[in-house]
Amino acid sequence: MSLNKDFLWGNSVSSMQSEGAWAADGKGKSVYDIKPATKTTSDWNDGIDEYHRYAEDVALMQDMGMGCYRFQISWSRIFPNGDGQINLAGFDYYDHLIDALQAANIEPMICLYHFDMPLKLAQQHNGFVSRQVTDAFVNFAKVVIDRYGKQVKYWLSFNEQNGYLFETGFENSGYLAGDQTLEKLYTIANNTMVAHAQIANYLHANFPKDQIGGMLAYQEFYPATNHPEDVFAARKASEFINQNFVDAFVRGKYSNEVLCYLKNHDLLSTIQPGDLALIASHHNDFIALSYYYTVALDHTKLTDTTPPNFYMRDASVPNPYLESSEWGWQIDPLGFRNVLTKLSNETQLPIFPIENGIGVQEQIDANNPMIQDDYRIKYHQSHIQALCDAVNLDGANIIGYLGWGLIDIPSSKGDMRKRYGVVYVNRDNHDLKDLKRIPKASYYWLKQVVASNAENLTDK
Repeated sequence: MSLNKDFLWGNSVSSMQSEGAWAADGKGKSVYDIKPATKTTSDWNDGIDEYHRYAEDVALMQDMGMGCYRFQISWSRIFPNGDGQINLAGFDYYDHLIDALQAANIEPMICLYHFDMPLKLAQQHNGFVSRQVTDAFVNFAKVVIDRYGKQVKYWLSFNEQNGYLFETGFENSGYLAGDQTLEKLYTIANNTMVAHAQIANYLHANFPKDQIGGMLAYQEFYPATNHPEDVFAARKASEFINQNFVDAFVRGKYSNEVLCYLKNHDLLSTIQPGDLALIASHHNDFIALSYYYTVALDHTKLTDTTPPNFYMRDASVPNPYLESSEWGWQIDPLGFRNVLTKLSNETQLPIFPIENGIGVQEQIDANNPMIQDDYRIKYHQSHIQALCDAVNLDGANIIGYLGWGLIDIPSSKGDMRKRYGVVYVNRDNHDLKDLKRIPKASYYWLKQVVASNAENLTDK
């Protein structure tokens, strides 16, 4: 047995990590544009300058045989202030990018929000904690859908939407000021789900052949021991961080356990009248996810008052059975298979892993510029094998496999030292150098994997 002949291999990025051109052609500021460089991070002005070099990057993806590119439409490039007047010049780049992708037989996948809240909305309304910002985002999404709905088949509203219910939720939602309370976090999480439901309904009503998926930063939890309270903590953490969103995406309702928690902690006011009916009215065509590592939980690190959506923050411990990357992320390809199969079984929807990879510090050698990244080959080899096992041994329905940042980009923290790519981009945190693209050994390995549709996964 093998993968379907239309299996989608590809690459994923965000706009602020790839495009650069932060103030070009009428683009407004996002919350990232005011983040300063530090000793270990870059500013967000340049990315890898894909805004001007997209043709080169599309050619590299085409040469690798990729069939899908997930990128983000920058909200503040289209609406410089987040709402109000449309900046039509902001669409020019995406018009050209989509045309180039389709000419190369690469399916574009549009993500509408990847944490880069327009600065004005963040300053005036504190981001997605405000229903006014939620409405502005839905309007932005409709404008983008109207422009590209006939060209683009695959859509995402939010990157890693469940992240709005754990500690990253404040920063990623444009929340700049005020106490970071549980009430505010649940408000943000619900507002983004309300927006997602409206966007899904609009896409299906106007472009019924298009597909939209809810996306999770799927966190697989293991009990640190066989202690029943470790097992309980792992299950409960998954219910709040994963399953609550799976239920909303697939069944149109929040988890009963989560709703009970909201009731018992006077948090039901975070859901406005009519929200649950709206969420119930929408559906998703697939479930997308990012997967990088798994987490073991030790219940002794929790208190009776620790919110379940913070169990990962407070109770994570190293898993002695797994190796870790230099950034402390534990490498678990069997966990990947387990997650893919579990999601396929329980949702009965196609599953699309659209972020996977390993970040490593790398430097080119002037005498031998091709990086011999056997560690990256090993990582992707084991995870792609796990995906094939999920399909062929477990019967999972998988659309494709998109690696994260397969052409080097600054990390989510702006650190160019943390490289995920099979293509080296010649810049560091404080010197853009020439931004030359240089394939690594993993580039040629991945090219033959894609050409064989994973029939050939050897590392030679």
